Amino acid sequence: MKILYRNMLIFFAVIFAILSIVLFAFFHVSRQVVYQEAWNRLENYAKSIATQSLRVDPDGDLEIDPTSLVTTDRFLRDQHTNITIYQSPKTVIFPVRSYRFPIGQADWQRLKKGEIIRRKRDNGQRVKLNTRVVKKPALEDNLVNKVTQNVSGEMTDVFYPYRDRNGRLLAVIGVGTMVSNVEANFQQVQQNLIFILLVMGILSVTVSYVLAYLTTKRLDQMRIAARKVANGDFSVRLPVKNATGGSELDNLTQDFNKMVQSLKSSQEEITRQEERRKRFMADVAHEMRTPLTTINGLLEGLAYDAIPEESKGQSVELMRNETKRLIRLVNENLDYEKIRAGQIIMFKKTFDSVAVLKNIVEQLDQKAQEAGDQFELNLPSELPVYADYDRFIQVMFNIMQNAVQFTSNGKIYVSAERGYQQSIFRITDEGIGMTPDQVKNIWERYYKADLSRTNTKYGESGLGLAIVQELMQLHGGKVEVTSKLGKGSTFTIIFPDEKPVEQ
Repeated sequence: MKILYRNMLIFFAVIFAILSIVLFAFFHVSRQVVYQEAWNRLENYAKSIATQSLRVDPDGDLEIDPTSLVTTDRFLRDQHTNITIYQSPKTVIFPVRSYRFPIGQADWQRLKKGEIIRRKRDNGQRVKLNTRVVKKPALEDNLVNKVTQNVSGEMTDVFYPYRDRNGRLLAVIGVGTMVSNVEANFQQVQQNLIFILLVMGILSVTVSYVLAYLTTKRLDQMRIAARKVANGDFSVRLPVKNATGGSELDNLTQDFNKMVQSLKSSQEEITRQEERRKRFMADVAHEMRTPLTTINGLLEGLAYDAIPEESKGQSVELMRNETKRLIRLVNENLDYEKIRAGQIIMFKKTFDSVAVLKNIVEQLDQKAQEAGDQFELNLPSELPVYADYDRFIQVMFNIMQNAVQFTSNGKIYVSAERGYQQSIFRITDEGIGMTPDQVKNIWERYYKADLSRTNTKYGESGLGLAIVQELMQLHGGKVEVTSKLGKGSTFTIIFPDEKPVEQ
């Protein structure tokens, strides 16, 4: 089943269920209201009869005004209403020779207490009761044939107690009407409710279709957009109705747009890295071709004894240097891939960093002098650092070597200090510096800030700083750089202390 029809069915079921519950409740309340109005009307009739047709004589006995009672009875019979006056549960005063529903002893006791009894459906067995005429023989002689009734069918009635001033029950006035008369009023209400139900059913179908269509329309837009993304079009964006995050569909649309943007960024990054990889492979091929050509030429010269004896030592030394250069290119790539793959195991410990820094400076001092550079150290006597010893050397060596590479006839400042639960190292050069765009990219693989120096012996792979960044992340530390074009750069390396073991 299509989602449109499924959602439509769900919406319709929910709307129709709620509507049915509301109408059922209204139907029940309406029935109660109709009966309540009928009981109120019957009770008013009973009170009117008690006021106009009944009274208490000086002896304290019940006295009936037959003319008023018969007039009232005729009027009420035109209203499909019947009157019965009881003197006891089994004794009827009015009308004579009549059939009526008996009053039970329990109800009679309630009537003695002054309660008004209402019956919704009186369908007990009808019996012929004793009749009695009170005070007025004319009531029986002249009116009995005119008021004698024979009522059949279910009745809804009200029993109203008539008492004297002392609270003594003298009579009970029963006023009732056929249930069918009350139901006739309710049938009109019922027909109106059924009509409303049908109209609301049609409206619910329409509303369900509109809601389902609007929902599935947005889902269909997502499906079309997802197909475009699958085909490589990352420019697709879906409109968001509520940017602050309203419905679940709005949230889903925002997440979809973020996903597409992320895929686009990933694709751009892949393209950029691929371009750098191609450039790097071209650079590496060029770098390898030169030493390999040199080595091959020298080997052929040695093999054919074409090199003078006094130059053979110099040729061997040249081949050794070119071989080291090749090994360095290969090792840097292998190191980077191992770090990215999580194959590097860190053996962290606390050691004196000052001695290590001085040793690195000694290793690079000759190269610095060849470039006209000079190291200046501002180090404490001791500075403990918590790091992997070999990787600490690799990080500091790469950054210092980088400073030597990009500085000519300048100074390179190396300083260290103790921070809050961390060791801080700064390496500042007076080199060529970098632009803000170059600063953002120097941590990326294969990137070279100065493409004119791709053929130098130091940092020719473009991987040195990328390796530094990865190693600092493994240490839980960070490396920051500030630079100004033509003025130089400053690298700040921060190693955090060992965290205490929680007990």
